[in-house]
Amino acid sequence: VQLVESGGGLVQAGGSLRLSCAASGLTFSQIPMGWFRQAPGKEREFVAAIRWNGGSTWYADSVKGRFAISRDNVRNTVFLHMNSLKPEDTAVYSCAAATRKLYGGTYYSEADYDYWGQGTQVTVSS
Repeated sequence: VQLVESGGGLVQAGGSLRLSCAASGLTFSQIPMGWFRQAPGKEREFVAAIRWNGGSTWYADSVKGRFAISRDNVRNTVFLHMNSLKPEDTAVYSCAAATRKLYGGTYYSEADYDYWGQGTQVTVSS
């Protein structure tokens, strides 16, 4: 299994970015996917998750209304659309696959996921 993130970079506060996570080596269309982030000196935290068919999504309170998660099951890719970015959004963003929890429940916990990408850096300047 391989998860490869892209789309990170440096952006001014109030700007937007779209992160992508290309998946291979798994039956992507059946698997819930999530995004997490880790800022320097802080623990990794949940950002957003999406069910296999996009029918359900979950967001951290800190990003609700600003970020949107989506997926393309033909291209085996999950996206994180980030708007109205703030300096506190600065972190390494990683995508993750929940291959052992395909149905039911929620996907807020790191323990729900068993494959992780290397991450992409997002830096928001004030």
